Amino acid sequence: MQQKWGIQGMAVAPHSLASESALAVLREGGNALEAMIAAAATIAVVYPHMNSIGGDSFWVMHSPGKAMGGIDACGAAAGLASKQWYSDHGITTSIPFRGALAANTVAGTISGWGAALQISRQALGGKIPLSRLLADSIDYAEKGMPVTYSQSSLTQKKCEELASIPGFSDTFLVNGKAPELGSIFKQERLAKTLRQIARRGTEDFYRGDLAELIAKELTAVGSPIRLSDLQRHRAKLIDPLELKHSVGKIYNMTPPTQGVVSLMILGILDQLNLKRFKVDSAEYIHHCVEATKQAFLIRDRFVTDPAYMKRNAQNLLSPAFLKKLAKNIDPNKALPWGEGKGPADTIWMGVIDRNGNSVSFIQSIYHEFGSGIVLPRSGVNWQNRGCSFSLNPKTLNHLEPYRKPFHTLNPALALFKDGRSMVYGTMGGDGQPQTQCAVFTRTAVYGLDPQDAISRPRWLLGRTWGQTSDSLKLESRFSPWVAKHLYELGHEIEMLDAFDETVGHAGCIIRDPSGILRGGWDPRSDGAVSAF
Repeated sequence: MQQKWGIQGMAVAPHSLASESALAVLREGGNALEAMIAAAATIAVVYPHMNSIGGDSFWVMHSPGKAMGGIDACGAAAGLASKQWYSDHGITTSIPFRGALAANTVAGTISGWGAALQISRQALGGKIPLSRLLADSIDYAEKGMPVTYSQSSLTQKKCEELASIPGFSDTFLVNGKAPELGSIFKQERLAKTLRQIARRGTEDFYRGDLAELIAKELTAVGSPIRLSDLQRHRAKLIDPLELKHSVGKIYNMTPPTQGVVSLMILGILDQLNLKRFKVDSAEYIHHCVEATKQAFLIRDRFVTDPAYMKRNAQNLLSPAFLKKLAKNIDPNKALPWGEGKGPADTIWMGVIDRNGNSVSFIQSIYHEFGSGIVLPRSGVNWQNRGCSFSLNPKTLNHLEPYRKPFHTLNPALALFKDGRSMVYGTMGGDGQPQTQCAVFTRTAVYGLDPQDAISRPRWLLGRTWGQTSDSLKLESRFSPWVAKHLYELGHEIEMLDAFDETVGHAGCIIRDPSGILRGGWDPRSDGAVSAF
């Protein structure tokens, strides 16, 4: 599979229609932020099992000659969402994964679109109206779009679990069954909601007529979210975390995401001079996995809502601290491993425009179909990100009103010493930092092209969407000798299919100083690279 080339602009997404929406905006003279808003809206419609406007989003952005930027569009827990509230509803041990009691955090993604549009206009001279940016998504929701294999098969797997959740069957099933591959799938209520956002602006979702409707719908189904929770929400502009690497600087999201984990892994491997091992060898994978374990141990001790953090995330990326973690790695023995953070669905997308403006973006509703709830009039599928909160006050991520939940989401961006820039990322819970590690090291350290780096077989330690085991999973295209060597080092090995969605839907775009763009998309997804 050959990498894609471009010079005027490029977009990559796990669904081809989303990358095409971004490309259309770029062709009309739009910038990377405007293109990403269009792609984000489209993918919320055409990949409904993986994300929704009822979820959260995060942005990492760069413009040549300017400081890095980021948008935290993560919603906090409802004001009513307390341990006592759950106890009053008969829940004392853990928050349910599905249903109204799981829909306990504000959906922040629309606020992220609004913040990006404002930055686009103020900093990049963007002029394309929101109505144009949402036009494709409205059309696909209203007139329909073809069902992908991913949507059809995943809906089938989740039918039994979600069929009784309010609104799920009416929205995502056809005659009580999963929609067939290639059939036309419509979401007419969602189309009306998107049309209202296009007409009245993103603020309407939080402080307008749409907010009042959504609040009433959430209350009616039994969610603790109220209008006041929507009204207090604002997207937050942040300075991304920075890792100084031997090849350049790498950026990722701040807590409550695990962006610091992705950067720690790469920093540890830089300390270990990873390039001395052959790419995709057992030694290479072993060191990547062991670096992941060290970073996860730090994550599980410290990473949470930044208002509750006891360690500064940027300080976790200091060379001295990373060197200390690197010394914990035994090159001849795997560290025993326990439970991961659990499954998650997500989409990652990247855009770079003709001027070198770059966006790395991620949007999610946590589990497949989120809470499963689809609001009856607005047609919004609400996330279940807040089910990750603990009801035990002694744990790191315990529930408190207005607290932000821990996020596995983390979009990445790199600026190399040789003048190149790169956006890259993936979906998939614990797998996100690991696939980022594979993509970054294969491209930046070993010099592979983006498509080769993504298409090569991947590994996964622990859990991601649809998985409950914590083994080291290998795609079957790895050599049997690699699997055997890793087993001998003490890794619990589980083999996956040749191109398995379990290891995520990755993407990558690299821009050379000349302006040449090179991109890769994940054959495990329904995605594409679009360029001109």
